[in-house]
Amino acid sequence: MSSYAAASEAVPITGEATPVSLCAREPHVPADRLVGELVPPPRFDSVRFDNYIPDPQQPSQAEAVRVLAGFAGSLGGAGSADGARKRWFRREAAVPAGPGGVYLDGGYGVGKTHLLASLWHATPAPREQKAFGTFVELTNLVGALGFQHAVQALSGHRLVCIDEFELDDPGDTVLVSSLLGKLAGAGVRLAATSNTLPGKLGEGRFAATDFMREIQGLSARFRSLRIDGQDYRHRGLPEAPAPYADAQVDAAAHRTPYASLDDFDALLGHLARVHPSRYGALCDGVDAVFLRGVTPVEDQATALRLVVLADRLYDREVPVMASGAPFDQLFSAEMLAGGYRKKYFRAISRLTALARDAKGLAGGAA
Repeated sequence: MSSYAAASEAVPITGEATPVSLCAREPHVPADRLVGELVPPPRFDSVRFDNYIPDPQQPSQAEAVRVLAGFAGSLGGAGSADGARKRWFRREAAVPAGPGGVYLDGGYGVGKTHLLASLWHATPAPREQKAFGTFVELTNLVGALGFQHAVQALSGHRLVCIDEFELDDPGDTVLVSSLLGKLAGAGVRLAATSNTLPGKLGEGRFAATDFMREIQGLSARFRSLRIDGQDYRHRGLPEAPAPYADAQVDAAAHRTPYASLDDFDALLGHLARVHPSRYGALCDGVDAVFLRGVTPVEDQATALRLVVLADRLYDREVPVMASGAPFDQLFSAEMLAGGYRKKYFRAISRLTALARDAKGLAGGAA
C-alpha cells in the first residue's frame, strides 16, 4: 500500500483486487493533518545537497548549494515553536540574522525543487517546525482554515518553503504574499521558487524582479539565488500514450490491488463537491487510478480542479490508466494560451508521466 496514505474518513482499501470509486469518498481532514502534510512529496524523500550534482559549466549551481546549506545551518538556533507563537500573539516582529528568505531564480530543469527540498531536509528543526508545499497547496490551506487560522498554524515554524510560486492569479498572489508577510513578522524564514510560463519559454525563467515586485513589501527579506543551466524541459508537450478501451481499463482495475475505478465525467463532478485541500485524502491508500471515458475539459473551474488532482497523484507517484481522449488533448488551445496555461502544461506533463507508469498494469493489452 502507498506509504503516503494516512487515516481519514475515506472509504477504506482492503488490498483485494476490487477497485473502489473515488466518487464514493467524502474525506474530512482535520487542520493538523493539512499542516502536517506540508512536507516534500515522496519523490523528493531522498534528495539532499550531497546528491545534487552541479554542472561544472554553471558555477551558479554550486554557489546555490553553498548558500542554501549555510541558510539551513543558520536555522538551528531560531528558537522554539512556542516562542514564535508568543511573538505572533504579542505582535512582536522577530528579526532573524541574515536574509529572512531565499528565492531560487531559474528556468525549468535546473533542479530548483531538488534544492528547495534539500533545504527542508537539511534544516535542523523538528519535522513539525518546517513546512514544504506548492503555492497551490498554500492557497488551499488558507481556503480550508481561513487566513488567521492558517497564520497561527504556521507561525511556529522555523522554515516555510513554497515551490512553484505562481504569478498568474493576482488575488492568490496577494493572499499568499500577505500570509508570508505575517509569517516573516513572526520570525519564520522563507524560501521559494517559481517557474517560467509556457508563453515565455524562450526567456527560460521568471525574472527575479517579477517575483520581488509581486511580493511587494517582502522583497527586502529575500536573497535571490540565480541558478543557470540547460533547460531540459523546453521540448514542447510530451506525447501522451494512446488511451485504452473501456474493457481494458475495467479488466486491469479488477486485477490491480489498491485501485480506484471511475468514469471521468463523474469524477470531475465529484471534485466540485470536495475542497481541493482534501484531494490528497481522497487518494489515501490508492496505488493506481483507472478512468473511463476521458474527454476534453471545457470549463476552466473544472480544469483547475483537475490540475490539483493531477498534482496530488504525481506527488504520490500513482499511475493512471485511462480510456477516451489522450491526456495531451485534455485542454483546448485557448486554455493553453490563457492565463492559467502553466498549470495546464504541468498537468498534461504529469498525467502523461503517470500514464506511462501505468503501462505495466495493462498486462497483455496493446
